[in-house]
Amino acid sequence: MEFNLADIFESVVDVVGEREALVCGDRRLSYAQLDARANRLAHHLIAAGIRPGEHVGVQLYNGPEYVETMIACLKVRAVPINVNYRYVEDELAHLFTDADLVALVHDVEFSARVRAVAPSVATLRQMLEVGSSRADGYEPALAAQSERRDFPARSGDDLYVIYTGGTTGMPKGVMWRQEDIFFAGMGGGEPVGTPVSRAEEVAERASGRGRLVMFPVAPLMHGAAQLATWIGFLQAATVVLVRKYDPVDVLRTIERERANSLSIVGDAMARPLVEALAGPLAGTDVSSVLVVSSAGAILSESVRSRLQQLMPTTLLLDNFGASETGFQGTGTAGSSPDTGLRFALNERTAVLDDQLRRVLPGSGVIGRVAQRHRVPLGYYKDPVKTAESFVTIDDERWVLLGDMATVEADGTIAVLGRGAVCVNTGGEKVYPEEVEAVLKGHPAVYDVVVAGIPDLRYGQRVAAVVELRPDTPAPSLADLEDYCRTRLARYKLPRAVVFVDRIRRSPSGKADYPWASRVARDGSTAGVG
Repeated sequence: MEFNLADIFESVVDVVGEREALVCGDRRLSYAQLDARANRLAHHLIAAGIRPGEHVGVQLYNGPEYVETMIACLKVRAVPINVNYRYVEDELAHLFTDADLVALVHDVEFSARVRAVAPSVATLRQMLEVGSSRADGYEPALAAQSERRDFPARSGDDLYVIYTGGTTGMPKGVMWRQEDIFFAGMGGGEPVGTPVSRAEEVAERASGRGRLVMFPVAPLMHGAAQLATWIGFLQAATVVLVRKYDPVDVLRTIERERANSLSIVGDAMARPLVEALAGPLAGTDVSSVLVVSSAGAILSESVRSRLQQLMPTTLLLDNFGASETGFQGTGTAGSSPDTGLRFALNERTAVLDDQLRRVLPGSGVIGRVAQRHRVPLGYYKDPVKTAESFVTIDDERWVLLGDMATVEADGTIAVLGRGAVCVNTGGEKVYPEEVEAVLKGHPAVYDVVVAGIPDLRYGQRVAAVVELRPDTPAPSLADLEDYCRTRLARYKLPRAVVFVDRIRRSPSGKADYPWASRVARDGSTAGVG
């Protein structure tokens, strides 16, 4: 057997078929039931003319249908494509066309948008609606097909594509070989132990595992949540989902299902959990949670400390990685955007300078975080961006990320932030994440995104787009400057502030920096503190 995700999933089903695989609200599926439903959908895709290598869009909230669609696509060697369900018509048209979608599985809530866009997408020929009473909807399609597992042979070279969130630009499809993402993004079937050396070992180990309940909280349209779900299945765990993120629902689900691990995305998810645990849901039993890991965004020290107080026996982890790399490392003790982001990385990761040489520990040289060995094939239909990000050094392929970092004397790396959103003010570089983390500690600030705005003297200046806590008076710009002055160098202080009703973030919780930049520019001459 090769390192093919559908093959490996089926091998796990064969040894733990009666174990509970998936829970979402009051819907519960065993491994055998989940596999049977995915088989039915896979046969429907074949009947609809979907061929190996073709792309099937998944525009769904979290739920069994999302998981079934992913698995069904891989069973027939098609490629599931994650679609941001917040996209409006123009954004959907771009993604559908860029991804060459031939089919789309979507929730009924999105039908109007889909119908408006579909005629403009030349490749799109099949659509399947979830949650409707249509005779040609999702459930009737499954009911009409066989549960048999009679699919052609698959390969570890079959593709797995993750479209990035596009927080700093248009989304891009990251193309992975399944064998590579199995090891780079899923820990080789054993994220905290020794990876398997044979694909068959996954099922062999699964048969002897006790029950583990894993709870990926983020939307499955976010790559980190997909990887967390696959990790759960590879360990024969019960994977718990909530359809949409709601802190009350999340906490009640933890208590009801006795979840052991929770994966979230930064403060955008952690802060509402803290507010609920400290307020209306005080006393909720979360003692079953052994680990809370944040991926895709880092916990600020103020939020981390409050969460730790409320969950004193839980290990809090900041994981470092990207759609282009999978898992790379974990934050060191005391690491936070406020005090400095420091990570202990795996042996495949390094920091490279402008000449693509490894940055020496303790040198203070700023370079780009990069990863070698198991990396994606590139970006779908984007040879220019692929050439910029994927390079060959000494006959080995590397992927260069947008994260800028230095290497400490002990070999850990200090991550400064994303180069693409760095603010250059008078020649000094300011990474928004550091300023955001400090501002989040201000008692009036509920959420904040920092961006650069034009400045005649310095080129750019730092601007803060702030969402206030409810019923809290707005601080002046001078108040925010004074708060930050002892925590940040002078050139990093916010020089403009714009207050908004709500910070715009992706469904996974990532900041929308292009939006923040527009808001900051538009509000910087009026309504600024």
